Amino acid sequence: MAEVGVHEAKTQFSKLLRRVELGEEIVITRNKQVVAKLSPPDEVPIRRFGTGAGQIVVHGDFDEPLPDELFDALR
Repeated sequence: MAEVGVHEAKTQFSKLLRRVELGEEIVITRNKQVVAKLSPPDEVPIRRFGTGAGQIVVHGDFDEPLPDELFDALR
């Protein structure tokens, strides 16, 4: 587990996040006292295509022009 000071964590945050994405845990210290820990999430959810099938309905007129009165009200 790597240890970095607050100043380094602030200036190198993007690099630290890349290391965390690769599975590394990083402890952030202030005056040699641990104040935070960056770690990867316990579980990364897997997105699967089609899991919401049947929950969302897109009507056939979805991309039709709006009625004039509604269009004018939105301007």
